[in-house]
Amino acid sequence: MVLSLGGSPLDPPPVPPVEDSAFPAARARMVRDQLVSRGIRDARVLAVLGQVPRQEFVPKALWGEAYEDGPLPIGHGQTISQPYVVAFMTEALVLRPRDRVLEIGTGSGYQAAVLAGLVAEVFSIELVEPLGRRAEATLQRLGYANVQVRTGDGYGGWPEAAPFDAILVTCAPDEVPEALVQQLKVGGRMIVPVGSQGAAQELILLRKTPERLERQAVLPVRFVPMVKGN
Repeated sequence: MVLSLGGSPLDPPPVPPVEDSAFPAARARMVRDQLVSRGIRDARVLAVLGQVPRQEFVPKALWGEAYEDGPLPIGHGQTISQPYVVAFMTEALVLRPRDRVLEIGTGSGYQAAVLAGLVAEVFSIELVEPLGRRAEATLQRLGYANVQVRTGDGYGGWPEAAPFDAILVTCAPDEVPEALVQQLKVGGRMIVPVGSQGAAQELILLRKTPERLERQAVLPVRFVPMVKGN
């Protein structure tokens, strides 16, 4: 199942819905206290994190915690990553306005919304169908027109849309899936948490050159495991 949210990659960025005045102030504090203070420097990334309404991507009962420094549950055993990790992973990819990006693990749709404010096209895959459908609905309601969401197995990637300028994985495989490496452009970047559940995980940044795949561990993390579909 694939939903294209329509629109053109050159459309203006979406306008967040009218919201309680407390949320923009909370986002500003989040950017200042959680991101800038911890070394996030990319002005485009900071601007997008200051605009995307994170509360819209979590259950309403958790809106009061939407801008705190930590992950939050979104159902089905999944979480929305803490804002710093979202910003760190996004910044590490050094994204450009005309890039095409593959995301593995749509979850709530928040990371896809952040990417959508930075690049031309986002292709996002979610294994858990109810989460995928909910993320589609949220992204559509908020006006993110350059995102496509598919329910399916992230291990296989999205071959018919490949190759991608960047790939971002929000769940942890034991090893980097070879299909994703194959779908990354030469010159492209991938960021992926690697490690078994319950064991140490490292966020790995990959750069694909004509000669080899460069690999760098950049941050210790803890993500939900990447699960293969049936």
